[in-house]
Amino acid sequence: MHITTSTGRVVAVLGALALAGAALAGCSSSGGSSGATTISLLAGGNDPAATKFAKDLATGFHKANPSITVKVETRPGGTDGDNLIKTRLSTGDMNDVFLYNSGSLLQALHPDTTLQPLTDESWAKQLTDDFKKTVSTEKGLYGAPWGTTFDGGIMYNKKVYEKLGLTVPKTWDEFISNSEKIQAAGIAPVIVSYGDTWTSQLFVLADFANVSAQDSNWATDYTDNKAKYSNPPALAGFSHTREIFDKGLMNKDYASLTNVNALKMLATGAGAQYPMITTVISNVVQSNPDQLNDIGYFAMPTESGDPHATVWESNGAYIPKSTTGDKLAAAKKLVAFINSPAGCDIQNSAGTPAGPFAISTCKIPDDAPALVKDELKYQDDKKTGLALEFLSPIKGPNLEKILIQVGSGISSAKEGAALYDQDVKAQAQQLGLKGW
Repeated sequence: MHITTSTGRVVAVLGALALAGAALAGCSSSGGSSGATTISLLAGGNDPAATKFAKDLATGFHKANPSITVKVETRPGGTDGDNLIKTRLSTGDMNDVFLYNSGSLLQALHPDTTLQPLTDESWAKQLTDDFKKTVSTEKGLYGAPWGTTFDGGIMYNKKVYEKLGLTVPKTWDEFISNSEKIQAAGIAPVIVSYGDTWTSQLFVLADFANVSAQDSNWATDYTDNKAKYSNPPALAGFSHTREIFDKGLMNKDYASLTNVNALKMLATGAGAQYPMITTVISNVVQSNPDQLNDIGYFAMPTESGDPHATVWESNGAYIPKSTTGDKLAAAKKLVAFINSPAGCDIQNSAGTPAGPFAISTCKIPDDAPALVKDELKYQDDKKTGLALEFLSPIKGPNLEKILIQVGSGISSAKEGAALYDQDVKAQAQQLGLKGW
């Protein structure tokens, strides 16, 4: 399942905005190409981070390849951006290289027919196995990573935990106990920010690695209409969403609080725990840089006490089938450059690492936010699992609204889960999936 947030990611993450104007940056090719070549690059959104990365990439590539000019264009996030890409691919009018999601949104582009295969490129050998799964079909591999992976779970204020003598919870009962102690200290225990509706989904989406750990076939069964959210183990996320409300463990302004202001609460210690995806740590760099390393991460606690971190893979860089000839050669150089040492430096300087990289050529910088080290521990302990959106193409459109009803006391956990099971049916049928 993917998150459509205000950056468009499913973790894309910024909402649909008007298409921004194109920006130019010079770039080019260190030999191999006779004469000048111009290619176009479609950025991963039109938010500041996506725009900066695309422009910096073009500038850095230009220094290494002076005979190739890269024209950078931005696009909306969210559904508007999805539709723009699908339209351009269908009309053969796509940019020579485009930055987009991996996982189910990529599969919806029918990569076997719309994209150039990159299976035999030299950098492909350096990819993690998890990332390969998210940009491949049975016929080939189609994308290179850009940006880090990120995790879903609980972001928490380490100073609050230290002050109150709390330890990171592994079981759900320990999480509730911590929350009650935090509340007794006059601090909001669990930050809820339904002012940005996408944030309502985290108790469900970030619990999926735990679902997979209990039932490794769940995603396949779900795609085949054999597994439901209204049954355990997937019901847990809905139950947890409702329990936080029932026990009064959330901030009073939960209905209007925004993600940005929720992160300010977390950074300052006005709130202690926030169900969230770690990619939003870049907002803390902007709003509360002095408190950046006061924020930690732990995986969504479980009934059993064996929590797994739910991982969202890096986005991908792709080349459409419409890119051919000299432009194709130049486009492949640009895609390779992203994960070269110079490209890795650009990734680290253009954005804030929110987790490990998906390719061995890129390393997390020493000054990465503290919560990245917390995430790496789950990676090192092999206590991770992919988010559902990378394992199944099914994502109903109304999950965030349904979970707001559950998290506001309007619907029970079971009722909300049953509503969502019904919500995904139309999409599964539209995708032509068997068993629906």
